[in-house]
Parts: sequence; structure tokens; C-alpha cells
Amino acid sequence: MERLHARYPFLDVSRTAVEAADIDLAALIAENGPAVERGHERVKRALLDGTTAPAEPRLWSSRAELLSYPVARVLVSLLDVPGATEKYAAAEAATARERFVEDFEADLELKSTGADRLTLEQLLADFDLTGGVRPIGDGEFDVNVATYLELAAELDGDEWRLTRRPLDQGTVSITRPELYTLLREAVADNVADGLPLSVPESIAEPLSPELASIKRSIADLDPPMSFEAVVPGLFPPCMRSLLSRVRDGELLDDHARFSLVSFLLATGLDAEEVVTLCSVSGEAADTVREQVGRLRDDETSVTAPPSCVVMDEYDLCVEMDDTCETIRHPLSYYEKRIQQTPADRIADWRQ
Repeated sequence: MERLHARYPFLDVSRTAVEAADIDLAALIAENGPAVERGHERVKRALLDGTTAPAEPRLWSSRAELLSYPVARVLVSLLDVPGATEKYAAAEAATARERFVEDFEADLELKSTGADRLTLEQLLADFDLTGGVRPIGDGEFDVNVATYLELAAELDGDEWRLTRRPLDQGTVSITRPELYTLLREAVADNVADGLPLSVPESIAEPLSPELASIKRSIADLDPPMSFEAVVPGLFPPCMRSLLSRVRDGELLDDHARFSLVSFLLATGLDAEEVVTLCSVSGEAADTVREQVGRLRDDETSVTAPPSCVVMDEYDLCVEMDDTCETIRHPLSYYEKRIQQTPADRIADWRQ
């Protein structure tokens, strides 16, 4: 089990290494050794921090790091929490992106690669993308349009729409950083494939303490998505700031607009109420309506807004107060403020 396998446990070669070691997963979990401890950390960090990188890398051998991946997949499968699989896969992909960018850039600078570093060619081949991605020089690539549409399907932002891209003989031109983003999406799809697993009791029972620990840690990450009143004055500071900016006529970037609109939808507003509250008209109003359309899965469900960790990553976490210190999600902040406010002082904005 090599360093490459530990860094990229989703690769075919890494899975082959595990199979060659003839590891009995039930016995591994029953031992409650380093792989279980690291798998527990892997899932907790994925759901709380958006990464699966170890907090202290020196603690873990390549063996423990690699074997923690199947343990983590079992734990995620046992969670039964909405969105856990997607968040876990996204965190694995985000961590992989950091690592393969480091490896690919080192390969470019040194014009050679070590056995413990992943190459772009290896990753493309592993995902059967060799025929769909072709370098064209100057740090740009041509991507088969079908491949592009598949990998960019979940990316938010107008720049990823096919209508915004030059299309030439069935291919789309992208930059190297954009390719890295598409490959991150490919990793997320790979990790999510097959999840949740069907876990036998002989494996599930020994993981009960780890599972309970994760559930306690993420209790605040399953935010409320239904409120009886919409009270902008009780919104968290980050959302009040975004609402103020858009009312002042600022054109929010994709992350900021997504965060605000998804939050407003979760409070119970419909598309036209969001437009009215934001005090936008014309093209800006149309942009908000389009965002609403992308966030609504059907008539009753909407995409949850980003957690506090993600808001901080977006650099949208501002003017934190005492309540911010006790929660992990903007909707949990809103719920808490509503609970703390006397009923006779809660005036629904819609009325």
C-alpha cells in the first residue's frame, strides 16, 4: 500500500491494492484500529469542514489512510442523514483536487513524475476520459461536448453553461484550472457511486460508537427548512449583509447570489417574493428568477443554502455575533433567533 494509494483511494489501482491485501472489512472494523479511527475522522471532517484531509497527517500510515476510505463509506451509508452522501463525496473530491493539482503542477515544472505522484494522464485514463479530453497547447484543452455536459451538470454559474462556451466540431475549449474543476466533479461522481451501501449488522454494530459521535457532531448541519414567518431583521448577519448589498444595486457573484436566494427560499418565500424582498427589477430580477428555478427540485423542495463553513470559504461570513458562535448553519441561526423572540414581536414580512 503506497502513498499514491492513500492519497487517492478512489482510483482503480488503489482498490486493487486493497483487494491484493485480502483485507476482511468486518475483521478490520472489529479490531477498532487506526483505519476505523481515521475513517471516523474522515467522515466527520467531510461533513463539518468540507475536507477529508487528516487533521494531523503524521499520525496515519499509508495503510491506515487507504483502509479508512472503505470504513468511511460504510459510516456514511449508515448515517441516514439527508445530503450526507453528497457532502461526503464533495469533500473527498475537494481534497483530491488539492492533491492532484499539486501533483500535476509539480509534473509540469519538473517535466517528470515520481511513483508517488498522480499524473493527469493517469487520472483521465482511470475515469475513461482519455478520449474525451485533449490538450491543445497554451494550457488549454478540448473536451468532448458530451463529456463536458456530464461533468459540468452540477456546477453553478453562468460561465459553465454551454451557451456561453465556444463550440467547435463537437468540442468545448477550457483552461487548465477549469479542467481541474471538471475533474473534481468526476471524483465526486466516482465517490458517490454505489452509496449508500447495504451494510450487514456484523459490520454496522461495531461502528455504533463512531456513528453516534458523527450524529452528535452534525446535529446542527441538518438545518430546518420550514418557517411560519419571514422576519428579515432576524436573519443572520451574513444574509442581512447580502440582502443589503443586492438592495443597493450590487450585482452579486454566483456564490453570493446562490447563498442568498437559497436561504430566502428556505425561509418560505416564493420566486416573486424573493424578487420583491431583494428590491430588484429588470435583468436583475430575471437573474434571481433563474436562480430560483435552478434551486427548486419540485414544488415543495429546495436546495439547502450553504453551511457556515462554506459561507466562510466564500468569504461571505461577516459581522459574527454571539449566536454565530453557537451554530453551524445560517438557517439554524434564524431558527434560534425566532425561538428567542417573543411571539408578539414577530411580524411576518409577507403580511
